[in-house]
Amino acid sequence: MARRQVRYRTGNDDIDARIHALVEQAGVYRDEDLVFEMVVSAVRMGRESVDRGDLKLVNSALKELRYSFLVFEPYSDVPKVSIFGSARTRTDDPAYVVAREFGRAMAAREWMVITGAGPGIMQAGIEGAGTERAFGVNIVLPFEQEASPLIAGDPKLINYRYFFTRKLMFMKESQAFALLPGGFGTMDEAFELLTLMQTGRSPIAPVVLLEPEGSTYWSTWRDFVVDELVGRSLVAPGDLGLVRICTDLDDAVEEICHFYSRFHSMRFVGRRLVIRLRTAPTDDELDELSTRFGDLLLTGTYQRVDASTAEVDDGDAVDLARLAFQFNRASYARLRELIDHLNGPRSA
Repeated sequence: MARRQVRYRTGNDDIDARIHALVEQAGVYRDEDLVFEMVVSAVRMGRESVDRGDLKLVNSALKELRYSFLVFEPYSDVPKVSIFGSARTRTDDPAYVVAREFGRAMAAREWMVITGAGPGIMQAGIEGAGTERAFGVNIVLPFEQEASPLIAGDPKLINYRYFFTRKLMFMKESQAFALLPGGFGTMDEAFELLTLMQTGRSPIAPVVLLEPEGSTYWSTWRDFVVDELVGRSLVAPGDLGLVRICTDLDDAVEEICHFYSRFHSMRFVGRRLVIRLRTAPTDDELDELSTRFGDLLLTGTYQRVDASTAEVDDGDAVDLARLAFQFNRASYARLRELIDHLNGPRSA
């Protein structure tokens, strides 16, 4: 572990040396410092007499995450959209039809879909995209939900005991999100998505709320948010810019795809936020950004930069152009506006 200094230890030099030797003997060939620390955490919990129920929770969660990473890894370069909505939606419901056609349209754009693997909206998304372009992240419940026959037995089906590990994989693996009418679970997913983006705990990504013809589900939801949350200054008016209500299927697909027309991804490198772009910003664009989005700057200016050493070491989109600046880490809805500005207007 000469490359990285490990500070998190058991407190016993002999035990630390044995863990070090175990990690080395096990053939861990990268990020061995982090593997060392995970083993240290397990040892410390055992030594601290953590309750067995808590140990079972940590053990199950770690196993679920490890297996999930294994399943998703071969598809890491394929963009994915999560589809949320009710398991109780009937196949003749307009929402089912929209979810199915949305899955089909995204698959045609070479995206994959991630759903909760159950019936209703989840089955519709898988049906539209086709099993070969679908992941199922199923929650094991004592009632109501079993994996859809469309994906049962598929190697891209993952069963979860815990909602929090399941939701983590939805958020981590998706580059876009589409929500259709649903119950408590859909509301939970909608508000968690917005909370994570509002606070910078999840990358900015397109979130579309698909409202089938004749439905008032999302427009009523928006009225509640405007009246009760924005109206009481519980969220800022601009925070609604993190989400789009779409009543047209093609509009929803274009909203997602246009978001990645020039923008690719972003990452903090040290104190700077680095936005990776498919084309480099011009001098005039840099000047315009300083004028229009100067409020996002903690200090300094917007700059073109090359890939950092950390990005090169990680092989992280090193061939793309980059825009870097000292982001204030507070105005994430405005950051979404900056990304939209960089992408330019959608074609008619």
